[in-house]
Amino acid sequence: MADLHQDSANSGADFDLSQFYQIFFEEASENLDQMEQMLLSLDLSAANDEELNGIFRCAHSIKGGAATFGFSDVTELTHRMEGLLDRLRRHEITPIPEMVDVLLESADASRSLLARHQAGGEGEPLSTADLVVRIETLAQGLTAVPAVEAAPPPVAPRPAEPVAQAPAAAPVAAPASAGPVGSEPPAGARVLHIQIGPLERPEMADAIKDLFRDIPGLGSIEDLPASQPKSRLFLVKTVSTDEDLLDLFAFHVAKEQVQIQAAVPLAPAQVEVAVAEAAPPHEPEAVQAVAPAFAEEVYGFFDGAPGAPEVPGSKAPVAAAARSAAPKAAQAHMESTSIRVDVKKVDQLINLVGELVITQAMLAQNSRDLDPSVCQQLLAGLADLDRNTRDLQESVMSIRMIPMSTVFSRFPRMLRDLAGKLGKKIDLITLGEATELDKGLVEKITDPLTHLVRNSLDHGIEMPQDRLAAGKSEHGTLTLAASHQGGSIVIEVRDDGRGMNREKILSKARERGMDVSDSMPDSEVWQLIFAPGFSTADVVTDVSGRGVGMDVVKRNITSLGGSVEIESTAGVGMRVSVRLPLTLAIMDGMSVGVGEEVYILPLSSVVESFQVNPDDVNTVANGTQLVKVRDEYMPVIALERMFNVPRTDESQSSNIMVVIESDGSRVALLVDELLGQHQVVVKNLESNYRKVPNVSGATILGDGSVALILDTGAMVRRARH
Repeated sequence: MADLHQDSANSGADFDLSQFYQIFFEEASENLDQMEQMLLSLDLSAANDEELNGIFRCAHSIKGGAATFGFSDVTELTHRMEGLLDRLRRHEITPIPEMVDVLLESADASRSLLARHQAGGEGEPLSTADLVVRIETLAQGLTAVPAVEAAPPPVAPRPAEPVAQAPAAAPVAAPASAGPVGSEPPAGARVLHIQIGPLERPEMADAIKDLFRDIPGLGSIEDLPASQPKSRLFLVKTVSTDEDLLDLFAFHVAKEQVQIQAAVPLAPAQVEVAVAEAAPPHEPEAVQAVAPAFAEEVYGFFDGAPGAPEVPGSKAPVAAAARSAAPKAAQAHMESTSIRVDVKKVDQLINLVGELVITQAMLAQNSRDLDPSVCQQLLAGLADLDRNTRDLQESVMSIRMIPMSTVFSRFPRMLRDLAGKLGKKIDLITLGEATELDKGLVEKITDPLTHLVRNSLDHGIEMPQDRLAAGKSEHGTLTLAASHQGGSIVIEVRDDGRGMNREKILSKARERGMDVSDSMPDSEVWQLIFAPGFSTADVVTDVSGRGVGMDVVKRNITSLGGSVEIESTAGVGMRVSVRLPLTLAIMDGMSVGVGEEVYILPLSSVVESFQVNPDDVNTVANGTQLVKVRDEYMPVIALERMFNVPRTDESQSSNIMVVIESDGSRVALLVDELLGQHQVVVKNLESNYRKVPNVSGATILGDGSVALILDTGAMVRRARH
């Protein structure tokens, strides 16, 4: 099986689960609300499978999250609820009103327990022993739920009472369970004690019971109290051999953790001793019946996790005390610090803020000619409006920003499965997970990143034996990194594999009839892999080799106003860098004038501006113009010629240069004048008109005219190549 490791900063004891607490509490609260609504609307006389499955999923989700964070009391209660609901949805028992009552009470108790954990564990914990007993009784198909009361004071024994009380000890010796699972085996079946463990998560052994439930003729299985911590003990009746059972169990637990022994019946005296040792002396018998099973299950991944009981069962209060404390605990409620809003409403809000920005720009432009001495208050109000509009815009835009961890979290499972299929060993490292990106971009960047990761794993990382032969570690390293650079976000996919084969790419390109030459620089050769249908794979598999994927990556990223760069070194590895704008809605820009036209440059791309004399511009081969700026020659782009701007005044000329930077390269734009800096609302030009080269969008200026927003990345690439 492939080995997959996370960055050491994100694993082990250094991993801080508390950062996810609030998300869990909010999701658990929603699941509890949904469960309550579904229970209240449940028709007991005609309950359909979809309703029961929905309620089961709610309990299962809460249990899984609570187990992850170590809230053992919540996990234990929802585990019992899940058991009852599982029997209901399998139609093993008939739903009755008492079941709805106990599930609603359990949901209230779960809410109180979660509220206590959310508050840092303040206050006395609510006892759920009574609820657990009632759930288990109903799960066994019994309608009479025994009341759990405080132990009566000792009285003088009477001769006849021991005989009558003897059956009461039986529930104590057996664990609280829903009874045997599976089908009754044929005559001559073996009776076995199967112990599984120790396990880091003992609940993993519960999957064994599903085998007996789902495989006809395998036999029956029943829980027994385990004597060893973090282990499970089962009573199994089956005709299968030990080898067959081990092969089946291997799908869920390691064979080394399974011990199979023939069941040896205990003598009556031994039963009494086991019962006496299993149950603390001053607890109700029904509570004692549940305690051993509860003691076996240790939920949570980390020691000292909140919610873990100090000594399970040793401090369980009697039911009477629990009932008296229940009203107080029920008053606790979980606090919600966030709300869920439809994305359409957020987009509408952003559009309205964009219109507000345009209106504010119009007011600012029309107020330039006002006399400050006469309109002092008006100008002061407009200045406040400008400041508040900017603050409002930043606050609204932050609503759509979500961390890159949302994207990165999808890859560990995919890498694990893919590495196992390919027989490779991968170490995954994630950097910059807190870097934020617009939600719309996050949704659209996931598929391109998936293609890049799959390509890196399949084509880049070598097989373990090949890596060892090359003097590398048998574990390949795949790094996902995100960082802010100016007004853009850069996402990198790096690996330490074999890198790309230049000769092989050129050979494949020639086979496809592409115009290539051996003198092409590496940067252009690497770009060939983005051609539709291009693939260097010798064998087509279900992972890659069909030539679809990388062209989709380039097309999708370009449509988002981004760019893709590749760096590769044979035998060392490859790096793919994806550069994207932070947001697509509102941006800071610098407006420049050329003739009667106004163009917008993204302020994040502007480095500097200066006046230039015509003699400072040199013309080289092919008519390319260069200007020297502090010992560095830069290509010159005249916007007048690029966009064929007409001149009404022939005497006017461009003598101002604006230096822009993109992808690590700089060019100088030749313009007539600098008009100022301001916020602009980006409008999609392609959806309203058509795709225009070197233009990324349009905006409405303060005077109502339309200005084009220049694609600085495309302009730099055009000048450099």
